[in-house]
Amino acid sequence: MIDFYTWSTPNTRKISIALEEMQIPYEIKLVNMKEREQKEPWFLEINPNGRLPAIIDRANDDFAVFESGAILIYLAEKSGLFLPSDAEARSVVIQWLMWQMGGLGPMQGQANVFYRYFSEKLPSVISRYQNETKRLYQVMDDRLANQEYLADAYSIADMACYPWVAQHEWSGIELEEFNNLSRWFGAIGERPAVKLGMTIPEPQRPPEKLKETASHVLIT
Repeated sequence: MIDFYTWSTPNTRKISIALEEMQIPYEIKLVNMKEREQKEPWFLEINPNGRLPAIIDRANDDFAVFESGAILIYLAEKSGLFLPSDAEARSVVIQWLMWQMGGLGPMQGQANVFYRYFSEKLPSVISRYQNETKRLYQVMDDRLANQEYLADAYSIADMACYPWVAQHEWSGIELEEFNNLSRWFGAIGERPAVKLGMTIPEPQRPPEKLKETASHVLIT
């Protein structure tokens, strides 16, 4: 059993998607970011960085893992799914996972903040992060021009990127100019585990299209 510490963010949805895809039993442990519970001492013992997500693997001597990319690799190795054993194929998946962790997530995260949430509107800052996010979308679009997924097969790299692309409107960015990325986004979004994972712990958007609820999950 995996204890899954989560809140409603793109990074946490990577893990809910992976858990659903891999069919690993888990319990949701909600950590209220509005109340800054992720900074409380009990949680810092799990993740000293005070960020979500994090997991505890109860079947592995209560082993804790933090950082969404590290969690994805851990779960893939635990399940034997979505991360190839072949050295070169494995490297390709990890390269795209690290690309998301170091580029797409941080840049689009800043675009989200300054476009939608920051109290002072700073056009030059908004433009900077929107343009960098678009550049990264173009990198994905080019990559997907001649293949179905970011690596040779569907993998944890796709799971990592999808929840961020799903927030493109939050950053004030449209997908229409990215034909290959749009195709990938639509196909990934039709996967049952992705549909379900995007509702955990609650639907992101649009709620009326995300009615499924997890059947093997206990929220505590």
